[in-house]
Amino acid sequence: MDRDYAQPLDVPALARAALMSPGHFSRSFRAAYGETPYSYLMTRRIERAKMLLRRGDMSVTDVCMAVGCSSLGSFSSRFTELVGESPSAYRARSHDESEPIPPCVAKILTRPIRNGEAKSDQRQ
Repeated sequence: MDRDYAQPLDVPALARAALMSPGHFSRSFRAAYGETPYSYLMTRRIERAKMLLRRGDMSVTDVCMAVGCSSLGSFSSRFTELVGESPSAYRARSHDESEPIPPCVAKILTRPIRNGEAKSDQRQ
């Protein structure tokens, strides 16, 4: 899923590749990663979308399609949910402060966080 995030992936196809039933695959995946396969895939897509939007040379619609989303509305909703601002607002603001950060560190710092995770992180 990390490598083929832009491809149309579905649970039955992933389960077949893992030699499991779709239900068993979903349960096993959630137990291992703490989220459903779809949620994990969308998080990876949003990570890649953030990188493309920071570059600033693609429209939000082009980024949406480049990361494998077919609906701009669903992409924008999920992006806003995970990032806290719309894709257009994210693209429009300056990202110069992150330029000197090595890519491996930037990936960790810019990883989308679900609202529930952000709230629990603030309590600690």
